Amino acid sequence: MQHKELKIVYKELALDELNAVQKNLIKLAIAATQQAYAPYSEFYVGCALQMRTGEVLSGSNQENAAYPSGLCAERTAIYHAGHTYPNGTIIEIAIAARSDKWKTENPVIPCGACMQAMIEYEKKQGSLIKLLLYGNDAKIYQLSGIKDLMPFQFELKVQPERG
Repeated sequence: MQHKELKIVYKELALDELNAVQKNLIKLAIAATQQAYAPYSEFYVGCALQMRTGEVLSGSNQENAAYPSGLCAERTAIYHAGHTYPNGTIIEIAIAARSDKWKTENPVIPCGACMQAMIEYEKKQGSLIKLLLYGNDAKIYQLSGIKDLMPFQFELKVQPERG
């Protein structure tokens, strides 16, 4: 048996330590929480992403009474980017969450389905997507890519066609 260890590397920052683009992404992610439709969980998540071209897209969680057929903020924004800019590159994603019911002082991380979607886009574009996770107490976690949160990734290798 081998004993192995994984470490997560991230930075904890304050808003004033971010550059102007990152501050704007956080601001837009917070604003996107206002567009969330979350009558069941009362947990409002917003996401803003920066494309290499400079375009910024956002998304928010959208719930449905037929749980869990709603969609998270991260996938809403990522899939919008994939549709609008199919050959584009996402360079950074900011995620914010709030609730009137619960205190979310620490930044929230994406769910497993959203992390897998981000992994897929990192592989598709051939580069990491930086993450900014915002908490209500203005604490921000910065990660270099989704691998920092999900080191063991589901990967499907396409088999060559047999002739």
